[in-house]
Amino acid sequence: MAKHSAGPADPFDTHDHSHCAATMLRRAEEQAQEEGVRLTPVRRRVLEILLESHKAMGAYEVLDRLAAEGFGKQPPVAYRALDFLVEQGFAHRVRRLNAYAACLSDQRDHAPAFLICRGCERVAEAESPELRAAILGLGAAHDFTVERGTVELLGLCGRCARDGVA
Repeated sequence: MAKHSAGPADPFDTHDHSHCAATMLRRAEEQAQEEGVRLTPVRRRVLEILLESHKAMGAYEVLDRLAAEGFGKQPPVAYRALDFLVEQGFAHRVRRLNAYAACLSDQRDHAPAFLICRGCERVAEAESPELRAAILGLGAAHDFTVERGTVELLGLCGRCARDGVA
């Protein structure tokens, strides 16, 4: 199976994650400025929290972090920031985990597939132009315009498989 090198670093392999985080935070700041939307301190901090690892986080996990840092402890604080990040393409909702993950693509409008390891719970955002074309083709074949879609695949990453996670 061919890997697409243009996508983000593979979270299942060791890499410089600080580079992922810095690159995506810079993209978010530039895009927000270009589009005239505000990356408020709370929104920025939520994005930073999501960028800390390749694990998806639940809204209440994010809220606990925000509350500990003095940003407020009411659920709307986290949910509004997460909704904004998803709307702007800075984060994705991973429905299988009822959680959110930072978007690691340099393209705003894209159709990622999420590879979710059931062992370590890391999430890889995989780009596949072939999958996107197939989804758009499926919609067109049924006179349907696909505006947004998410593919989530559950399995084991190489490390968990080697470690014998059942």
